[in-house]
Amino acid sequence: MTPSATQAVSGGAEAHRPRILVPEKISEDGLALLTPHFDVDVKLALSPDELTQIIPGYHGLIVRSETKVTSEVLRAGRKLGVVARAGVGVDNIDVAAATNEGIIVINSPSGNIRAAAEHTVALLLATARNVGRADGSVKAGRWDRGKLVGVEVGRKVLGIVGLGKVGLNVARMAKGLGMHVLAVDPFASADMARQAGVELMVELKDLLATVDFLTIHTPLLATTMDLIGEAQFRMMKKTAYVLNVARGGVYNEAALLDALDAGTIAGAGLDVFTSEPPAEGSTAARLARHPKVTATPHLGASTVEAQENVSMDVCTQMLEILRGGLPTSAVNVPIILPEEYRKLQPSVQLVEKMGRLYTQHFVRAKGGMVGGHRFELIYRGELAGMPNTKPLYAALVKGLVASFSDSNVNIVNATVIAREKGIVINETHARESQDMTYSNLVTLRSVADAKTGTSEQIIEGYASDKRVYISKLDRFNATFQPDGTLIILHNYDKPGKIGGVGMVLGSHGINIRFMQVASLGRECLQDHDGRAQQDEEALMILGVDGDVDDVVLDGLRASDGVLDVSLVNL
Repeated sequence: MTPSATQAVSGGAEAHRPRILVPEKISEDGLALLTPHFDVDVKLALSPDELTQIIPGYHGLIVRSETKVTSEVLRAGRKLGVVARAGVGVDNIDVAAATNEGIIVINSPSGNIRAAAEHTVALLLATARNVGRADGSVKAGRWDRGKLVGVEVGRKVLGIVGLGKVGLNVARMAKGLGMHVLAVDPFASADMARQAGVELMVELKDLLATVDFLTIHTPLLATTMDLIGEAQFRMMKKTAYVLNVARGGVYNEAALLDALDAGTIAGAGLDVFTSEPPAEGSTAARLARHPKVTATPHLGASTVEAQENVSMDVCTQMLEILRGGLPTSAVNVPIILPEEYRKLQPSVQLVEKMGRLYTQHFVRAKGGMVGGHRFELIYRGELAGMPNTKPLYAALVKGLVASFSDSNVNIVNATVIAREKGIVINETHARESQDMTYSNLVTLRSVADAKTGTSEQIIEGYASDKRVYISKLDRFNATFQPDGTLIILHNYDKPGKIGGVGMVLGSHGINIRFMQVASLGRECLQDHDGRAQQDEEALMILGVDGDVDDVVLDGLRASDGVLDVSLVNL
């Protein structure tokens, strides 16, 4: 795990460079960012079976709208860390499955905004003036001026459903054409709408009854699927036109076809369909060929500028993520500002090691399982003021399950895996004003459970100068770096213990790199009557080199005064 709690892939030798698959046409300028660092394979027109067969060898996947990234593909992509959509919509990617697999899904929400807005206006004008039919008739040698009388758009009412970035750009362009613009969007900024000259309406039905042209700019969700159907078309004027440069499915295609045939509405400009290309004989195909429809083959983002923009955007993000950084436009990852990321880096390393230490010292050594445990992460100092500690949460989950599971835990799927493993983690930001020795102090506390008989255990640590330290282990105060192989002995603090332990390790060729004797904390040095008791117990923490097997551990356990021994690999 990298400090960002995302799955990084190290460069290594040329033969082990990460691989990226590109099954659709992507701008060369974007791919040029990746080729110096990764092996980029452009393999166009892959079938679903072919994609599933070859995806296990790749760390990244870049698609546009045609490739379907299904749960089967994502499960097969054992090395996949990132799926990039060179565009806005991600309905061709199973985002929920990607999250479960720990795969980051990124898109480029701003790269083709202007292109989509301009194409909406192009369809608006083409539909109003019968441009498609006129072009076809002239090419066929006819001169059908009398049959192709259009309407002006100036002084007409444009209704926009979804006043996001594309919708807002359409509104501004439409105002330039002299149109009156209405919009429905429960999340729209009233101030921004007012500045753009847009009148916000509360009810969709009121909008539908008023508009001369209707355009929808929303993602395809359960709430927007078939947003406009038979009942909604009946609310509209017979002279109204509908436009779709968003996603096929926001209009019910069968209802739209019936409305066109019956003259319920005047016409449509469609760039997207539920199946692309429309299957022969399907409702989508009948719509595309309808004389009242101006149809284009999903050209909303098909400009030279937009393709370069989205390609550069997602390739830049792909480069950053596969090198251990964070995305700027991830669909399933909370956004973390770069300055926050830098501050969190050392503490993420610390928390993951605390999780590993807890599992190996407190749980595995005693034959238990970490599942079903409840924990509290307490942040003090600068960490307490951090607005986004999701990477720390993810680091703890990864550390806790690392010894028992090969799950690819990262910032994307940490919550899902914690729930699957029965791990409950509460985060506390302790903003107390007390003087602190360390500016980034983290306490991991397991919560005592009377039902299971588990007692409370504590690990405390801090980060300093990009190094991490453990400062407390259960009842014992200590200061050591959690690295490499550690042997932790709980023993009576009597003369000769260090020498005895050294003899056992030396007889097995185990070298001691460092040794730290941890004493009991002050709160543990009182008996039940409040009188000071003799400090008889201690922890001996040894950093060692060599193969520590059960024979070595049994030898240490047999040493006089040793109460318990655990082996920890960090």
